[in-house]
Amino acid sequence: MSADITKMRNIGISAHIDSGKTTLTERILFYCQKIHAIHEVRGKDGVGATMDSMELERERGITIASAATNVTWKDHDINIIDTPGHVDFTIEVERALRVLDGAIMVLCSVGGVQSQSITVDRQLKRYNVPRVAFINKSDRTGANPYKVCDQLKEKLDLNSVMMQVPIGLEEKLEGVIDLIRMKAIYFDGDDGEVVRIEEIPAELQAEADERREMMLDTISMFSDELMEKMMDGSDIPEDLLHETVRKGTLTQELVPVYLGSAYKNKGIQEMMDAVLKYLPSPPEVENTALDLDNDEDVVVLPSDRSLPPVALAFKLEDGQYGQLTYIRVYQGIIKKGADLVNVRNGRKFKVGRLVRMHSNNMEDIVEAPAGDIVALFGVECASGDTFCDPKMNVSMTSMFVPDAVISLSISPIDKSASDKMAKALNRFTKEDPTFRTHVDSESNETIISGMGELHLEVYIERMKREYQAEVVTGAPQVAYREAISTSAEFNYTHKKQSGGSGQYARVAGIMEVLKSDDDKDYEFQNKIKGGSIPTEYIPSCDKGFQTAMVKGSLIGAPVVGVKMTVTDGQFHAVDSSDQAFQTAALGAFREAYKQAKPIILEPIMKVSVEGPSEFQGNIFGTLNQRRGMIVASNEEGTYSVVEAEVPLSEMFGYSTVLRSSTQGKAEFTMEFAKYGKVPTSVTEDLIRKYEEEKKAQHK
Repeated sequence: MSADITKMRNIGISAHIDSGKTTLTERILFYCQKIHAIHEVRGKDGVGATMDSMELERERGITIASAATNVTWKDHDINIIDTPGHVDFTIEVERALRVLDGAIMVLCSVGGVQSQSITVDRQLKRYNVPRVAFINKSDRTGANPYKVCDQLKEKLDLNSVMMQVPIGLEEKLEGVIDLIRMKAIYFDGDDGEVVRIEEIPAELQAEADERREMMLDTISMFSDELMEKMMDGSDIPEDLLHETVRKGTLTQELVPVYLGSAYKNKGIQEMMDAVLKYLPSPPEVENTALDLDNDEDVVVLPSDRSLPPVALAFKLEDGQYGQLTYIRVYQGIIKKGADLVNVRNGRKFKVGRLVRMHSNNMEDIVEAPAGDIVALFGVECASGDTFCDPKMNVSMTSMFVPDAVISLSISPIDKSASDKMAKALNRFTKEDPTFRTHVDSESNETIISGMGELHLEVYIERMKREYQAEVVTGAPQVAYREAISTSAEFNYTHKKQSGGSGQYARVAGIMEVLKSDDDKDYEFQNKIKGGSIPTEYIPSCDKGFQTAMVKGSLIGAPVVGVKMTVTDGQFHAVDSSDQAFQTAALGAFREAYKQAKPIILEPIMKVSVEGPSEFQGNIFGTLNQRRGMIVASNEEGTYSVVEAEVPLSEMFGYSTVLRSSTQGKAEFTMEFAKYGKVPTSVTEDLIRKYEEEKKAQHK
């Protein structure tokens, strides 16, 4: 590790799924001599890319968990985090961006800016992360880096500027022309490791001159000196150009665009040089924390190694050696054996084993200075916890955790699987804040919730592989409710004589729709006069009503929004009891419920769909087909946001339908809004289904 913090970079590689991020990372590792052979994501050698360490990742050819590594390039230390591209694993991207100083945004030269690129762009902007863009796959048929650079401007509103011109495209891609040095660069050798610099081919000179002019025009906005030299027509030193591009990049007002093909080993070394030249070192990024001793005042954490240490835990992993906690050190030096405190719970702990990660391999180290990304062993904590010197009390603001959008019931196939499932769920929920689990009090089923169908599918597969927990998954469940739509009177007598003491109780009153502002589901009122029901039996009536509300008679769902008023009754000196009045109240409730025109309520979700405006009609169509009610529709540039209220029962499988009707360019989020009345036709179906289930159970 270099002693010079300005020679350190913490970068992430993020992009749309299948744009070649992991392939790119594999080349970076190779050129930095971290690995000695290149393996492909789905290579014929069966090894798989180095950063896809999980068996499932290698099989599916996608990155599921972000992986960290450290490389040295031209005397600079670079911590790299390879993040997943699929929207279902977005928390991994959020976690990485929270602790990174810069990013390489990878785009496909054919696909251009895709829906996930838009999400990644939003995340980069949320965490103020400067980036360089790399247009990958320029060797593919239909490759057009210029078009992609224009899309960065149009679709993401970025001030993108081409720093290179391709020498040939598609299968004829030979190298690139550097518009700052005005040289042609070729990548020779079996793995493109030999960089050869030549003069620009004559046939490309005019294009290179024109593109350089365009580049100078764009970047001159960031330097008066450059602008003056351009107006004078004097020579422009390379250093001034680099300095200007760096200035624009650090303020996030400029995105330098590089191109190449990771698969064909072209353009990677130039992009790595751009990371060193244009992306910030830790001291160039302002990091802040909240001073908990001072009314949560914002304090700046300088990357000063002489100050007390402050670090943020951003990712947890439960491995064979215990819990591994990834941390980013923001201030001071974290040393093996030093005391730290977890600010969230005030617990002190000693730093035991300190390691630097390289995918699933690790290297033991004795200290980690400010700016570094390392991992600790055996620390009990949660993702987002702040560790600092015991004399300090500051907290880093935590990262954004999106709400889960899909739920599924799971049940173990036997007792042994049940224990293993519990262990697996405990670990997964600790590692991933977007993966949640709870036991449904009504169905008694274990429900898992996550960011999408693939997200849950991966965890179920991991349960089977890593914990040998075989589970059966059910169809997604909707929590229905029942309610009444009008008032009804009741007068019910419970009378039983079967030898010995009998049972006698009469309860009369009115059942009404509860109009409450504080979301109360039930209210009980006692209006008994003259002691027709003795005071000691009043709570029995209340209890009987509440028991009846647990299960409505339409579909067995809980009843909500009912006010029960008892006005009259009768008792017997010997035969009346607590149990008799509870049973009478239960009977009274059921009697009145039938008269009160019961209805079924279903959860209505607030759904927000974002996608290119050209697909707005299709988005409306998919929502209307799902009994959706459009609430609002806004256009932001070429993008549209449609908000609607849609019953939850209609939303299952929506992601697949939305993808197919918008070419995968739209995304949606949803959250619970309210309970709404189920239409008559659906009510009939639900009642029929419930009756059939009841019959099947009694057979």
